[in-house]
Amino acid sequence: MTTIVATLIDRIDSIPSTHLYFAAVATSIVFSFLLLNSGDSTHHALMPPDAKLPADLGVCKDRQRQGPAADGTQSSHHHRHAGPEPRWHILKILNYAAATSFTASVLYFASDYSRFLSDSASLLKFITGWSAFLVFFFGFFGISFVDADGLLAREEEEEARMRQQQQQQRQMQPAKSHSSGPVKSKLHPPASSAPACCDPTSMKTASSPSKAPTNVKELPDEEIANLVLANKIKDHTLEKLLDCDRAVAVRRLAFEAKLSTLNRGGALADLPSGPSLDYSRVHGANCEIVVGYIPLPVGMVGPLTLNGETVYIPMATTEGCLVASTNRGCKAITAGSGAISTITRDGITRAPCVRMKSAKEAAHLKIWCEQKDNFALMKDAFESTTNYGKLLSSAPTVAGRNVYIRLQCFSGDAMGMNMVSKGSLAVIDLLKSIFPSLDLVALSGNMCTDKKAAAVNWIEGRGKSVVVEAIIPQAIVQSTLKTDVKTIVHVNIQKNLIGSAMAGSVGGFNAHASNIVTAVFLATGQDPAQNVESSNCITLMEETDEGDLWISCTMPSVEVGTVGGGTSLPAQSACLKAIGCKGGGETPGANAKQLAHVVASATMAGELSLLAALAANTLVQAHMAHNRKPATSSSK
Repeated sequence: MTTIVATLIDRIDSIPSTHLYFAAVATSIVFSFLLLNSGDSTHHALMPPDAKLPADLGVCKDRQRQGPAADGTQSSHHHRHAGPEPRWHILKILNYAAATSFTASVLYFASDYSRFLSDSASLLKFITGWSAFLVFFFGFFGISFVDADGLLAREEEEEARMRQQQQQQRQMQPAKSHSSGPVKSKLHPPASSAPACCDPTSMKTASSPSKAPTNVKELPDEEIANLVLANKIKDHTLEKLLDCDRAVAVRRLAFEAKLSTLNRGGALADLPSGPSLDYSRVHGANCEIVVGYIPLPVGMVGPLTLNGETVYIPMATTEGCLVASTNRGCKAITAGSGAISTITRDGITRAPCVRMKSAKEAAHLKIWCEQKDNFALMKDAFESTTNYGKLLSSAPTVAGRNVYIRLQCFSGDAMGMNMVSKGSLAVIDLLKSIFPSLDLVALSGNMCTDKKAAAVNWIEGRGKSVVVEAIIPQAIVQSTLKTDVKTIVHVNIQKNLIGSAMAGSVGGFNAHASNIVTAVFLATGQDPAQNVESSNCITLMEETDEGDLWISCTMPSVEVGTVGGGTSLPAQSACLKAIGCKGGGETPGANAKQLAHVVASATMAGELSLLAALAANTLVQAHMAHNRKPATSSSK
């Protein structure tokens, strides 16, 4: 063996050093290129280039059409392994050969080291050879041991695991959606169908899904939910295909499956869905895509003497101390003069935005609308669409080529938004016949103004404009409200009047009118979003000549109704019955007016009690006592 090695070294030594150097470099380049780039380019790829992602809940169809590049995780993994693979078996053979040769050279050197050390030419040959071995060891040795077997095996296991997860997601059953195991969160695709209430044609085109089986009612809920997830049944058609109660149950299963892919499985477990709510009343009237309902505590305040009669007022709220505080105000008012409430204006509004060809034409339209005879034409057109609605006024406002026609309508016991909107369209049709260039931009031009803070509601009113007052004897102020007249009047001026003015408030010259308005609205089935304008209120307090307390609340835009909307639901209807204003009154509008009186008087009671607490500096103590109850063991 040593003789062969010596002969090989002698032959290499006879080659010129420059030739030997360039040969070594060229051999290294060719060796590296062939070894690392000539393998199979597809065998270990995670997915072929034309592969499609599974149609599970977390990947949209657009991404499926784009292939794996649509998914960031899988795309990056695919790109890492899309190139040619090294020939690991050659590397392994070379590793063994290099290690053996290096060991042999060391042993040969050690066998006669004194001679080799004294011979510079031989020593140079050993050093050169060992340097080459070191270059190989640093560059290639060990690569095959790391990647050839273990790494590729782990990659194949990871690939199999990912494919198994994707298969499981495709076959996922909604009944198993409560699994607590971690699920990778993905973006869900847009809803396949989303009919809009303002577009009746969208409801018709999607009402009869062609993929739905004919025996849907005979299928178990879990299977129907799977059909919803697979887009074979449109979500919003469940009430038509099943009964309303079962539609809610199936929809909950479908949403639980969707939420599970976002690591939120079981989120709906504590959301009640039955049996206390009649979903047949909700469907088509109050809510869409129903999965349950929110139970709210309802407190009852009173008795409150209002316009010479006793009323009890339901309030739905989760704010501790609110009902108790309002009840204290009712007690003080009833012990005094009682509340005296008057409605000064009654009319819901809608302000279409129309656009003319020029500002001059816009001005002519405004002038035309303000003529008495022309208003009569508008009134006839409006009232042709309703049995109860009466057009009361028209107030056009010009802004360049735009005209905002604020129509005010008496709506009986209904809050009246649908009524005034339908009538407004009839008015626009009339105006188009007279002004051919008129273009309707929007049925609501935001000068109505609905569900937004606006000075026009504060000044001109919207819905019911109410003013309520009461006189509280100074003895009651001291015994019930725990303060004195001068102090509470002083606090009201500094807080509600000066403080709100400094804040630039519009309609917010009160302590917390929206608290009471919202609580009564929720209990009685009103539109809670309309608490924005309905809470416009200025609270005034004065000391009378007798030393008693006079209080009033002026609320110019209380928007309420006792028919339609949420008032037909059983719980809300019960609260209206408790007040004494359920449904339509004997006189059109009487029940809705009574509800407006109740809202205003309850607001005054809440204002009175809170301002008294601020005057006596007991607000924090009251909330600590009533709004910070320790959690019970059952709720932990």
